[in-house]
Amino acid sequence: MVGAPLLASSIQSCQVTHYAIAKKDGENLIVEKSEFWEIKNGKRINRSFVLISNTNDGFPICLQKLDKDKYIASLMKCTHQGCELNIGGGIYTCPCHGSEFSITGKVLEGPAEENLKTFEINTDNENIYIHDV
Repeated sequence: MVGAPLLASSIQSCQVTHYAIAKKDGENLIVEKSEFWEIKNGKRINRSFVLISNTNDGFPICLQKLDKDKYIASLMKCTHQGCELNIGGGIYTCPCHGSEFSITGKVLEGPAEENLKTFEINTDNENIYIHDV
């Protein structure tokens, strides 16, 4: 199973991962919605996810945009043995033992048996608020 981490890395390397700037407000993080887009060659390109690295437990949070004003934030820590997850192909994959999770944090493939830790979110016109980080 040595090839799985390499494959996951090569899938990930095809896209540019964007680390969003998040402001800390007590136990909450605030991310501007504009983090989900960039201008390339005069065109606005929307991102489906951004990563946030300033968390208390040392693992990034993946903030996925599901719909116009619907987001989900998942801690990128495998619930099997605590390895940091990779992102690619619309799923999260554990490079250590092969567990797979949906972008909503649900276990798709073991050995992990618990879903990912997700966070409560609300939004306003400009910001996304991730609670209890």
